[in-house]
Amino acid sequence: MFGKKDEPKLPDNGAASVIMYDGTSQDLVHKHKIENFNLGTQLIVHEAQEAVFFRDGMALDLFGAGRHTLETQNLPFFNRAFQLPTNAETIFHAEVYFVNKAVQMGIKWGTDSKIRFIEPESGLPIEIGACGQFSLLVNDSRKLLIKLVGTADGMSYRDVSSNTKEYGPAVSKFKAMIITKVKSSLAKIIKSCDINILEIDEHLEEISDGLRVNINDTLDDYGLIMPEFYVETVMTPDDDPNYRRLKQQHADMFLKIRQEEILKAEAEKARERMAVEAETEAQLKVISAQGEAQALRLKAAAEAEEMRMKGFTYREQTAREIGVEAAKNMGGSAGGSAVGDIAGLGIALGAMSGVVDMTKNVMNPMTGAISESINPAQADSWMCSCGTTNTTKFCGGCGNPKPQAVSPDSWVCGCGTSNTTKFCGNCGKPKPADSESWKCTECGTENTTKFCGGCGKAKPESGK
Repeated sequence: MFGKKDEPKLPDNGAASVIMYDGTSQDLVHKHKIENFNLGTQLIVHEAQEAVFFRDGMALDLFGAGRHTLETQNLPFFNRAFQLPTNAETIFHAEVYFVNKAVQMGIKWGTDSKIRFIEPESGLPIEIGACGQFSLLVNDSRKLLIKLVGTADGMSYRDVSSNTKEYGPAVSKFKAMIITKVKSSLAKIIKSCDINILEIDEHLEEISDGLRVNINDTLDDYGLIMPEFYVETVMTPDDDPNYRRLKQQHADMFLKIRQEEILKAEAEKARERMAVEAETEAQLKVISAQGEAQALRLKAAAEAEEMRMKGFTYREQTAREIGVEAAKNMGGSAGGSAVGDIAGLGIALGAMSGVVDMTKNVMNPMTGAISESINPAQADSWMCSCGTTNTTKFCGGCGNPKPQAVSPDSWVCGCGTSNTTKFCGNCGKPKPADSESWKCTECGTENTTKFCGGCGKAKPESGK
């Protein structure tokens, strides 16, 4: 900008030799005070500026930043509309407007009255207001001069942000246009974006973008654009009964939803806890059952080993236990004292199989009656060597087959295998001749070995 001492002096013909910006930094549009030029005049345009030659209401040639010498070649629109003189000394008349192309930021705005807004969820009428800032940029200098400036000497950014009408009807219209756009679009954006008025501060950026797009659609007709538009505050009527009621409804709904979420979470945790407890209990039962089964297997194996070492078989031990128990039950009846004495003798002798056989023989008349009362399924049951009682052909505990009943024609080979055929199924030895068999005088067992298989008594020598 020039001071008075720096102002260019006009030549004698009244035309300026140098034209340059002499406005202020706040000017959006500035009209140069000199209007008479001739060819050869120097035009200096600063950065972020444009210079437009204007005459008779028409925006003609436009010059960007730099030094320009006015000639017919760079004034094509002016020369076509108004015939330029061929003589460089001849003066021609035109207005030169300097347009500031820099972005002007921090321009404040605010609604001049409340905006009536119908809250979509509750249907309650609420009055709100808004304010903020925006930035402004000239994107078409010709449009700006024709639409807003006209014959005025210029326009400042203060004209755009002022609420007064002292700068002319065009500026007042521009300011009113921005406020009108805000008031008409704010409620629509809130509804279309489904924004809760009580949570509006969380959506200021979304609202600002929507308003900027709507306002720029209109500003483009004036050669202007808003690069940024910010809604800083949306004023809500805290003293309005409807607004207070809306806040209370929202608080009640939030508390109810929160309570339901807590109850749901507690129910889910309870279900999870019950499932864990049930699973733990089931696992404990499985472990307990496995332990008991293992204990039974170990006990049965120990008993079997003990009986094996004593020379007993499970068949013999079972018969002994049945006979002893029957003898006890019959010992208190009349005529049963002899049976009781024999049973007592059998218990005293313990593992002596001969006493067991004697007890069995004495009880033969009684066992017939007892066996008739035994359940057929129990009569057919058998005990495996693993200790499991079964009624099927194979043991449910270890899978061993049911032992075959001893046939009267069976014979025991020297290898220990019981057979009913003429030859041993294990070693192939032939069955001993019948003359070699002998009957024990103690227990009545048929034997082919040197010792009785029923009581262990030695085979009597021949002739004795």
